[in-house]
Amino acid sequence: MKKMHYLSTRDASVSVSGSEAIVKGLSDEGGLFVPVEFPHISKADFEVFAELDYPQRAAFILERFLPELKDGLAEFCEKAYARFDGDPAPLVRIDEGQYLLELWHGPTHAFKDIALTLLPHLLQSSKEKTGARAHTLILTATSGDTGKAALEGFADAQGVSVVVFYPQDGVSQLQKLQMQTAKGRNVKAIALSGNFDDAQTAVKEIFTDTAAVEALEKHGIVLSSANSINFGRLVPQIVYYFSAYADLVNGGQLVYGQPVNFCVPTGNFGNILAGYYAVRMGLPVNKLICASNRNNVLTDFFAGGAYTVQNREFYKTASPSMDILISSNLERLIFELSGRDAQLTALRMRQLKEEGAYKVTGAEHDAMRALFSAGWASEEAVSETIAEIFDEYGYISDPHTAVALRVYADYKAKTADKTPCVTVSTASPYKFTSDVLKALGETPLANEQKNLSLLEDLTALPIPESIGELFGLKKIHTDTVEKSFAKQAVLDYGGKLKKGVQ
Repeated sequence: MKKMHYLSTRDASVSVSGSEAIVKGLSDEGGLFVPVEFPHISKADFEVFAELDYPQRAAFILERFLPELKDGLAEFCEKAYARFDGDPAPLVRIDEGQYLLELWHGPTHAFKDIALTLLPHLLQSSKEKTGARAHTLILTATSGDTGKAALEGFADAQGVSVVVFYPQDGVSQLQKLQMQTAKGRNVKAIALSGNFDDAQTAVKEIFTDTAAVEALEKHGIVLSSANSINFGRLVPQIVYYFSAYADLVNGGQLVYGQPVNFCVPTGNFGNILAGYYAVRMGLPVNKLICASNRNNVLTDFFAGGAYTVQNREFYKTASPSMDILISSNLERLIFELSGRDAQLTALRMRQLKEEGAYKVTGAEHDAMRALFSAGWASEEAVSETIAEIFDEYGYISDPHTAVALRVYADYKAKTADKTPCVTVSTASPYKFTSDVLKALGETPLANEQKNLSLLEDLTALPIPESIGELFGLKKIHTDTVEKSFAKQAVLDYGGKLKKGVQ
């Protein structure tokens, strides 16, 4: 199998290996790494893939993108997905032609575990492959789920430390508690007095701040990322699209080649971009349905072709992991739509930063609408959907999944599309207990621990052990910084790492 190279979305002259892309996380000029080509999965390949278990399926896909890591991939995937409770990506049928892909059976009960249990193995192997000996500082912004998954995945990993920034008032109580109680001598979570976009912008600026990067390098530290801007975070997510399709074929619900729809709740666009990459690899998909909450910047973009954050109000919702206005991974899509024009992509990213908006061409807009549909759900609609799905099917969903279920219902009513649909379910309802209880007509108690028991009594869905035990753990990470001090917080942490204090 030939070596795969990776390009930068903002500089056509950049060419790195997959291992280098994972170690670096972000290109020097701020661009995102993308594969030079998409490997094709033929019908014969798929027939082999469909007979494998999930860890083997993951290794099968990852080998196409990271052939230099081939010898270790099977072991990495087995170790990563052994941390899940059963099948890492079970497909649940709730109605004729309607399915839920549950991705929240990992250690932190969110879909980010699919990639972040595996990324530490990929990073360590990539460092060995590239000869990188410096200490790696994983710098990550989170809207709720990525943070805990990164803290958990990299806890006590050799040669790696993690700093996570999360919006102080922009995550659920359970998400915050998960991060505040994270164990590991090499991890740190910091609350930021701003929203997720502030945290993400601060992290990106540190990556491209020459003085900050050089200061850390003097301490023997190099930066990398666990956000989906890192291709090593993104590629494991491609697997579950193929896996869901294989389960439908194996179960007799589809014949290979018959198209399927995927409805995906997304804010930073990484989750649905992985589906787009699967399509580019040959997965038979009719529509990728992009589901947003009240922060519906993506819905407007797909409707009109203009991405605009200027003068747009930011809303805090019951689905905080989607409370995002600047969707980083959309850059990878517009790079593809532009014919891989790095210069144009860089210009559009500058326009977004300086003017708060950019616009794609009519041809590009037509191309994306041929595959993508988009919609959004209000807070009231999300709450109604949680209750309706529970009443009709006995299925309890978290608010993010409910966003997608509502958007799919609206899409189906509007289009009468009878294509089977898989809705991607991203988190356990226990991570958003109060909002789920409200949706079910209950009044949440002041004690969140008691709310867990109340939800269990109502739904008979067992409380995950690692969530139930959170309330007895010590809060270790309680720092809060203004967004303007994020860089200094990272530099201070780097100084402590140099002294061996973690």
